Amino acid sequence: MKTYLITGGAGFVGSNLAIEFKKNKQNIRVIALDNLRRRGSELNIPRLIENGVEFIHGDIRNKEDFQDVGEADVIIECSAEPSVLAGFESSPEYLINTNLLGTVNCLEYARKCGADFLFLSTSRVYPIKIINSLNFTETATRFELSNEQSIIGISSKGLTEDFSLNGSRTLYGTTKLASELIIQEYIEMYGLRCVINRCGVLTGSWQMGKVDQGFVVLWVAKHYYQKPLNYLGYSGKGKQVRDILHVKDLYRLLEIQINDMDTHNGETYNVGGGLERSISLFELTNLCKKYTGNKVPINSVIENRMADIRIFITDNSKVTEKTGWKPEITVDQIIEEISDWIRENSEKLRPILA
Repeated sequence: MKTYLITGGAGFVGSNLAIEFKKNKQNIRVIALDNLRRRGSELNIPRLIENGVEFIHGDIRNKEDFQDVGEADVIIECSAEPSVLAGFESSPEYLINTNLLGTVNCLEYARKCGADFLFLSTSRVYPIKIINSLNFTETATRFELSNEQSIIGISSKGLTEDFSLNGSRTLYGTTKLASELIIQEYIEMYGLRCVINRCGVLTGSWQMGKVDQGFVVLWVAKHYYQKPLNYLGYSGKGKQVRDILHVKDLYRLLEIQINDMDTHNGETYNVGGGLERSISLFELTNLCKKYTGNKVPINSVIENRMADIRIFITDNSKVTEKTGWKPEITVDQIIEEISDWIRENSEKLRPILA
């Protein structure tokens, strides 16, 4: 029986992936390793156990914690500190120790086990200033990328893997990019089989959304609990755009990659919802009204927030060409699902999301 280790396994992405793998592959052992640092992650432990996933309270910063796992055949590394704003107002020590040194500990564990390694990186490896210098147009509800651009790796369809990496990107993005570089060396030096997926905005049920990470769930939750919101920056109109990807669509891609690691070994893929699953805050507000039935006051803040970007859309062309994978779950389906989840777990989630 093969063993799958999912680091950050009680977090939003990790817990959902662990449960999906266990549901769809009954003949594997799935272990979720998590330090439970993020508020709300403790709510996922009963879900994991009910679905046959083993939970281990451990921290990737401590290489000794891997001893409790034993050996694994597949490692899915999604244990990062996910906040784009991490390190701005406090010490970056936890961020660096988790997102960089923690990755090294995971790689060393994978090397000793001979395990396949799937790394969830981020679209935030791409530099902020270059992204914000892109040509765009403004419509009634959103900003849109222009097809005419002066640099490679960008079109109206979004950013490709050829987009420049030259520039600053926040410490969060830097730790993830540094991890990518170390992974490439482990592939070359030790023959480890690894895939890097630069994920855009991931979302779905059981995400404990905050302003700096998980904004889709946060937006729905504020509407459900009837709490005020802010359109931050870019004239305060809510026209910033992101593409969003349901975590179950990410699961389908990881299954494809795991089943054909020889083909995908060493590859780096941009992975997101793409243009068809992109949405502005203004548009998201209207969907939240539709599915929660509530309207909330939204304040306009003209000044741009530190490290924010106007538009990010993932161009999935490479990963689709190599795997045949495309996102399936629509934006409407995502917002409806999140609304139903909050409604069904209203009192349990209130202290965290309200």
